[in-house]
Amino acid sequence: MAKNRRIPFMKMSGGGNDFVVLDNRSGTLPSDTGALAGRLCRRKFSIGADGLLVLEKDAEADFRMIYYNSDGSRAGMCGNGARCLARFAALKGMAGNKLRFRSDAGMHEASVDGEMVRLSMSQPRDPRIDLNLALDEENVLCVSTIHTGVPHAVMVVDHVDKIDVPGLGGKIRTHKDFAPHGTNVNFVQKQDEHRLLVRTYERGVEDETLACGTGVTASVLICALKNIVSSPVSCLTKGGGTLVVHFRLDKDQKRSRFGEVILEGPATVSFEGEVEVPENV
Repeated sequence: MAKNRRIPFMKMSGGGNDFVVLDNRSGTLPSDTGALAGRLCRRKFSIGADGLLVLEKDAEADFRMIYYNSDGSRAGMCGNGARCLARFAALKGMAGNKLRFRSDAGMHEASVDGEMVRLSMSQPRDPRIDLNLALDEENVLCVSTIHTGVPHAVMVVDHVDKIDVPGLGGKIRTHKDFAPHGTNVNFVQKQDEHRLLVRTYERGVEDETLACGTGVTASVLICALKNIVSSPVSCLTKGGGTLVVHFRLDKDQKRSRFGEVILEGPATVSFEGEVEVPENV
């Protein structure tokens, strides 16, 4: 009979985005951590989550963040996950309330004040505004795109509650214009100059999630480029929580460039425990 091993974990939520958090400073997790992520994040059969956060040692920072989607694919960045991991490190005494860490998207700074975490996002890049995206001969959508650690498409709509996010989001996510890796998809409705409603279809989860940190950041920055909002912007997400994006936008005749971009919101602990997995996982 195959032997099992027990792995300690913390379950956390960042505005409705939920994560399994593992401490791998000892380097004892399986080499195929993606397979472990797929197992642990599977709802109803294990802990269940949108993604797996792994904390590892880093020679130049307080720690390194490795992030896996629930399907086991590795992603360069997760805004809500990063905020959760920052609070995890502070709670466990691995770092102070002001900390610095590395993700696959670069170096980040964070400050932890109780359940509230402020996170410096990676420099956004490659914004493209109002592109025509043909789903078929009769349906052409107007979308904008930007990279906020991972790629995002943003579509401004009149009523987000009338959008079939899994259906339309899935079609945009796998559209040939975003091949081969696809994109995350956000649907955005303006409430006023400092408030948006945002719903997100997440690549790697392959469904709508209750919140997405890089998604609300992408949505706010695209809306800023379209002169729809001004900093700071509060985003109400599907889960009913609010994430706030602060930014500086420098415009001239040739180009627009974002200064520091901050994502702020709650990072809460759901529970801690141990999970049993086969030794060969």
